Amino acid sequence: MSSTPSTKRIAIIGGGILGVSTAVHLLRDGASVILLTEHGLASEATGRSLSWLNSAGERSTPYHQLRIAGVDRYRTLFAADPGRDWLQFGGGLMWNPAGQEAAMEARHGYEKSIGYDSKLLAPGEISSSTPGIDPDAVPENAIFNPGEGWVSLPDLVDFLMEEFHALGGELVLSAGKVSVTVDGGRATGVETAAGETYEADAVLVACGAATPAVVAPLGVEIPNGSPVSMLVLTKPVEHELKAVLNTPRAAVRPNPGNTLALDHDWYEGHIAEHADGSFSIPDDVVQELADEASKLIAGNPDLKPASWKIGYKPIPGDGEPVLGELGQVPGCFVAFTHSGATLGLIAGELLAGEIMTGTKHPMLATFRPGRFS
Repeated sequence: MSSTPSTKRIAIIGGGILGVSTAVHLLRDGASVILLTEHGLASEATGRSLSWLNSAGERSTPYHQLRIAGVDRYRTLFAADPGRDWLQFGGGLMWNPAGQEAAMEARHGYEKSIGYDSKLLAPGEISSSTPGIDPDAVPENAIFNPGEGWVSLPDLVDFLMEEFHALGGELVLSAGKVSVTVDGGRATGVETAAGETYEADAVLVACGAATPAVVAPLGVEIPNGSPVSMLVLTKPVEHELKAVLNTPRAAVRPNPGNTLALDHDWYEGHIAEHADGSFSIPDDVVQELADEASKLIAGNPDLKPASWKIGYKPIPGDGEPVLGELGQVPGCFVAFTHSGATLGLIAGELLAGEIMTGTKHPMLATFRPGRFS
């Protein structure tokens, strides 16, 4: 005689890309999943991410390898339907302020040394590699990384949630601040702000910048380096931009509907946080960011902000991802990282595998939360 093992029940706190991706991978593996959000889906960092898919620049080797695997998963998704307007691979272009030509050459040399596709271009050479950029905006040289791309995370979440529902996932929206319940030192489920409880065999905390605060009552300290940031979406405008731009005064990427997404950090001092947890920024500062972005685009189109969102950008205190089970609280897993877009699919896949099998994946070895103990 044989018996069928009972289905694992997993509770996930957080409706961003990391929570949704892990939920879908768990459902594919046969788990029963309940996903709880404080507000709505993609209502926090996932809804205001530049979501540049890359591993450019210099970082630890394990982090680079994980990001490369992350981009690979997006390439698989892209290959299934290259016509999706919310996931594209048009490369990435970056440059530094004037006077840093040597630093650009060093960055390019490093990228080449690790096999990362990198081209060092003079301003006049840019148009032959990627369209839609004003060469006059580039002071000396630029680095073009042809293999990079971008994703509109809210659209990706919608896409994944179709599969989530088709596979029988349970969704609890606007649950308020959800906490992890513990019995005998092990995670046993979650409790909503209204006192509703849901039992589970394992819990994943994937609440972006709020993740350290959610696990703190469990006696777990995860350093939090999350700054306040903003993402601006412009009104529709005619442009030929394909690449993600990272420049001294504006970061820009294409966005569905002929709009552009804008980001940077120089304006952070203008953001005010209010007692109710909301944020505000002067309209003229938002327009200044749009004006800076306009200088980068061929023809310098008149960019008008259509909407902007402000909140905390998830960044662990040491800059490296925090992924895996809490040593102090078995059965409770965390997903907290700056590169939520690039790692969104791969992190969900690897975490789901660990939750289902109990086998730790070697690619997550250096990212365990226990490193802070």
